[in-house]
Amino acid sequence: MIIYGLSTCSDCQKARKALEAVRKDVTFRDVRADPLNEEELETLIAEFGDRLVDRKSNDYRGLNEWLKNSEAEAQIAAQPKVMARPVMHDGDNWYLGWDEAVQKAVLPA
Repeated sequence: MIIYGLSTCSDCQKARKALEAVRKDVTFRDVRADPLNEEELETLIAEFGDRLVDRKSNDYRGLNEWLKNSEAEAQIAAQPKVMARPVMHDGDNWYLGWDEAVQKAVLPA
């Protein structure tokens, strides 16, 4: 499973630890250190749409008005920290966040 997020994100850390605890093979990608390329970003936007941008974050509020009114791709490309996280891919399915529904889907019962 690949986790896309930030190394400093508490939800990303929780997801990674929980998946590793059940012996899932996890690859973590910090999108700030290794930004998504155009094709990867297009794939995530197609999967999640505008939900991929965390509009409640301080980083989003710090964007200028032009970026706030731009497409999600432009917002994430300009400031990777505005991406909602974690984003996880198990080869077949994509997951966004670390709520109860995602945990139930990716962790064994």
